[in-house]
Amino acid sequence: MAEEKKNAVRKSSAEKRHAQSEVRRLRNKAVKSTCRTSAKKFVAAVQKKDQEAAKAALIALQHEYDVAQRKGVMHRNAVSRKKSRMYKLYNVTFGVVKTAE
Repeated sequence: MAEEKKNAVRKSSAEKRHAQSEVRRLRNKAVKSTCRTSAKKFVAAVQKKDQEAAKAALIALQHEYDVAQRKGVMHRNAVSRKKSRMYKLYNVTFGVVKTAE
């Protein structure tokens, strides 16, 4: 009988944890989805050679990645890597050259 009560407590806490993880999973999925959508918009603008739209999309993408990092959805190194690759794509495509000072 004591064992039955013990299992019931474990079960309810496991159900609670499962419910919490499901909510977090859906929230994380939404954040990652917005990041992927912003990345696709940026790449599309770069492929069209539209520098103004690409710059605006790049700024929006950077913001989405920063939000994902701040919320703990993506690791900071992963965010840095993705942002670096997007900036590199922008700079190579539009010939933006940094001057050494």
